[in-house]
Amino acid sequence: MIEALRTHDSGDITNITDAVATVPATLTTAPGTAPDVCAPDLSALDLAAVEAAVRQAAADEIMPRFRQLAAEDIVEKNGPHDLVTVADRLAEEHLTASLTALLPGSRVVGEEAVHADPSVLDALRGDAPVWIVDPVDGTRQFVHGDPGFCTLVALAHRGEVLASWTYAPALGLMAIARRGAGAELNGIPLRAGSPDPGAVLDVATSHFDFTDDDQKRVLAALDTGGIAPRPCGSAGLEYLYIARGDLDATAFSWENSWDHAAGLLLVHEAGGASGTVAGQPFRIEGGNALPFTAARDAETARRILGLLAAAN
Repeated sequence: MIEALRTHDSGDITNITDAVATVPATLTTAPGTAPDVCAPDLSALDLAAVEAAVRQAAADEIMPRFRQLAAEDIVEKNGPHDLVTVADRLAEEHLTASLTALLPGSRVVGEEAVHADPSVLDALRGDAPVWIVDPVDGTRQFVHGDPGFCTLVALAHRGEVLASWTYAPALGLMAIARRGAGAELNGIPLRAGSPDPGAVLDVATSHFDFTDDDQKRVLAALDTGGIAPRPCGSAGLEYLYIARGDLDATAFSWENSWDHAAGLLLVHEAGGASGTVAGQPFRIEGGNALPFTAARDAETARRILGLLAAAN
């Protein structure tokens, strides 16, 4: 049961309003919009059944095709680096059917459904609970036989993320977060911790294949002393690495909800923080000032946002 997912039970929202460089940045340790919005009663939803549905979709549609894709199974969406495979499509269809069956009346915002019909995004602003799904996050890695991909599922209501599942089937990793109830990886609690004082910060940034010249210029502000930036792989896995303390921060210049909703909750429930260059929490509905960051702790997030804001 997920009694802990009710929004009025979450007492861990912390806003940090110290100035960051030239930006009066507000970092948040709980993603979403209005915390006083009362979510529907989800206490009858079995978390284990959701996890099982995510695992089953990967077992049926993704892993049998891993390193087995034919040329006709791969299609370019918006360019040579933006790929979709038959595994993406079938896994999303599988999850759409199973998740809505678990929560009648819920909607699904999936990456492939939105690509086919952008109006699907409107569900994020509606009154029904929404499953946010990225069937294969890291499709490029999947296509090249790299195990660094995952399936991302988040449950949200009126812009507030209530629970998330990050599953990397080729790596044997299942991370689960519940709003106000913590995060775990393979059943073990996750704590992001803080970087060692004076340590060089490892930061994953938007990959240069997916950024324009202006975005590259802003992100280049992180190429400075005390910071070691690198292009990101699967966004979902980068969030997991922050939550378990293996990565210090991210700096992302795109806002697709299916890439970020699950991971942001995971980071926050592991004790991390996030914020945008406008000093606002990230909104899964879109319209964010970019870039934004997620980090192991608030101080690291402030430092990243300060550099990005000065260059923005």
